[in-house]
This record gives sequence, structure tokens and C-alpha cells, in this order.
Amino acid sequence: MAIIILLTVYSSCKVSQQYKQPQGIVSNKTYRNASSIDTISMATMPWKQLFTDSLLQSLIQKGIDNNLDLKTATARIQQAEANFKQSKLAFIPSLNVTASGEAIKPSVIQSTNTRTYEAYAGTSWEADIWGKLKSSKRAALASLLQSDAYKRAVQTQLIANIATNYYALMAYDEQLKITIETLNNRKKDVETMKILKESDVVTGAAVVQSQANRFSVEVTIPDIEENIQQTENTISILLGKDPGEIKRDSLTNQTISTTLKTGLPMQLLANRPDVQEAEYQFRNSFELVNTAKAYFYPTLTITAQAGLSNSNLSQFFNTSSFFANVIGGITQPIFNNGLNNQRLKVAQAQQEESFIAFKQALLNAGQEVSNALYSYQAASKKTISREQQIIFLQKSVDYTKQLLKYTTATNYTDVLTSEQSLLAAQLNSIADKLQQLQAVVALYRSLGGGWR
Repeated sequence: MAIIILLTVYSSCKVSQQYKQPQGIVSNKTYRNASSIDTISMATMPWKQLFTDSLLQSLIQKGIDNNLDLKTATARIQQAEANFKQSKLAFIPSLNVTASGEAIKPSVIQSTNTRTYEAYAGTSWEADIWGKLKSSKRAALASLLQSDAYKRAVQTQLIANIATNYYALMAYDEQLKITIETLNNRKKDVETMKILKESDVVTGAAVVQSQANRFSVEVTIPDIEENIQQTENTISILLGKDPGEIKRDSLTNQTISTTLKTGLPMQLLANRPDVQEAEYQFRNSFELVNTAKAYFYPTLTITAQAGLSNSNLSQFFNTSSFFANVIGGITQPIFNNGLNNQRLKVAQAQQEESFIAFKQALLNAGQEVSNALYSYQAASKKTISREQQIIFLQKSVDYTKQLLKYTTATNYTDVLTSEQSLLAAQLNSIADKLQQLQAVVALYRSLGGGWR
């Protein structure tokens, strides 16, 4: 008997394999633009520590509390929890209670009525010799963990989306402010050109050009206002509420309050929820392969019944009515139309598919980290040059206007060119600032920050 038990345990170990995280799946070169060997990652920062703007903090918290995608993710967790609980109950024998009464009409040969009254309980239990039930339970656990990782991935993306749109909204505000200031200056230019024409300093062409220059700025304002409205509506949907106005600070008050530390690529496995989600999917499919293999081996089932049976209802509860039986059986699959082979091949193909998806998730994560890091570095490099460009363009506008008034060494075309270049540089300066802020958000999310 001991030998049989040992052979059974040994065979079970061969059928059901223990899951191990794939080795060498993460490369040290996953981050292209990072060379740090520091294990500290900004992903471990709580989001309130990264985003210090109180208005932004309030918006993010409202999003976490009310976002519909996040509520959907919570519902998925509840479904997975129910499946996992059921997988644990599979180890417990089933129990059914049956009560029946039967009356048989007499035939020509049998002249008396036949009645049978029964009430009994039946139970059935499958011995998990080959680890099929254990593998199913581990697969259900992997699905539960996957649904939890999905929720955390939704939260990290939600926080990033709110912050990204919040910064974009303030950038539009700044664009609108500069554009309105420029429009007021262009209106003054028109009046100045009219006065200079009356003094025969410029021609009518300069007046017409100044008017066209004024309207070229004015026509951009509705587009900026539309962008503001649409961005406010986007944030409102992220907060799970009807479209409306969003309270915000100014772009000039936004600062980067942390050092951008990426940590090591291996930390993506612990920090980034969508990578974890992909691994749990692979783990689930791994356990389903174990389950599929177990179907090739015998199933040991024990069933039992106990109850009362009598043809006389008045004597139903007598001890003579009691009956009980216990049956043990082993079922060995021999031919079932190729179902077991089909089940195993499908499970193995799904395991391969999920492994590829796991690797793809890591590659995508590395790409996003690299892109975000370089985007921030590129925007930072432009800052000093952009500031100098604006200073000299402002001087160019002032000088050409003075020359136009007092000399014939220039014309309004020079003024027009310098003014248009100045406005473009000012708007680009706002874009540079926005690029920096959004790159920090993208880096934080791509490293797996936001769910702690």
C-alpha cells in the first residue's frame, strides 16, 4: 500500500509542474536613455507626493472615487474572487438531498397498487490524485491576482490621464492669455500704422498688412477656447461626472519636485501593474496546461447514499426503512473523441500566446520609459535656448518698430516678421513647459507609479 501511495505522489508531481517566473525575460538594456544602477525608482512614490498641486490632488482623488472604468475593474475583481472561492470548494464533497414518492398503477397481472416513499442524502467526492483540482485553484488564484493588477493598471492610467489633461488645460490658458495680449498689441499697431500713413511715413500697404496681422491672431482664439472646453470635458468624464468647468492653477506655478529616478528594468515586474497582469495571465495558462494533462489519468470518485425508503408512509421512519451504500470507482479515459488531446493542445497554445504577450508588455514598458525620459531631457535642453530666443525676438520687434517710425531703413514687413516670430516662440515656450510636465507624468506611469 505504501508503495502505491509513493508511486501516486511521484506521478502526481510529474503531471503537475510548479510555476516559476521565466528567467532572463528582462534585459538590462530595456531602458535606452537611462544608465543608472540605482535601485531607487520614482514609481514607489505615492501620487500625492509627486503631484503637489492641491487642485490636481483633489481632481485625482475624485477620479479614484468615481471613475467608471475603475468601478468596472472592481467588479472584475469580485467576479474573480467568486471563481477562486468556488475552486477551493471543489475539494469538499458535494451533498444533495432528495425526497420522492412514487405510485405505480396496477397491471392486469398485478392487482395491488405499488407505492414507494424515499428520502435520502447523497454525497460525491473526487480524490485529487493528479493535482487537477489544485491546478484549477492556482489558475483561479492567478486570475484573481490578474484582475487586481488590472485595476491597479487602470488607476495608474487614470491618474496619468487626469494629470496630463490638467497640465494641457493650464497650457491652453497660458496660450489664450498670450494670444489676447498679442491681439491687443496688434490693434495698437493698426492705429499706429494709420497715424504713420497720415504722416507719409508708411504706405497704405502697411496699414492693410497691420490689419491682416491683427485678424490672423484673432482668428486663433476660438480654437484655443474650444481646446479648453474639450479638455475640461475630458477631465470631467475621467472624474465620472457631467462635463463642466475644472478649477486649476496656472502653468507658471507648476514645478518638478522630484528627481527622475528610473531604478532597474527588473523592477518593472514589481512596480508596473500591466506587466504583472500579463505575467498572471501567463501563470493562469500555465496552470491550465497542468489541468489539461491531468485529464489523461484515472479519476477516483467515491459516492455514498444514506436515507429512508418504505412502501408504507406510516412506517417510513422505522429503523427497517434505513439504507446506506458507499461506492468507489476509478475511471480511466481511453477514447473520448480526442477531447483530451484537443484540450491539452489548446491550453499549450494559449500558454505560448500569453508568454509572448508577457514579453511584449515588458518591451512596451521599456519603450515608454525610454521615450518619456528622453522627452523630458529634450524639453529641458530647449529651455535656456528658448528663453534667449524670446528675449532677442522681443528686442527685434522693438527695434524694427522704432526704425519704422524714424528712418527708411526698414518697412512694415520686417515688423510683421519679427512679431510673428515672437508669438510663435512664446507659444513654443509654453509647449516646452507642457512637454516637461507631461513627460514626468508619462515616466511616472510607465515605471508603474500611481497605485500605491
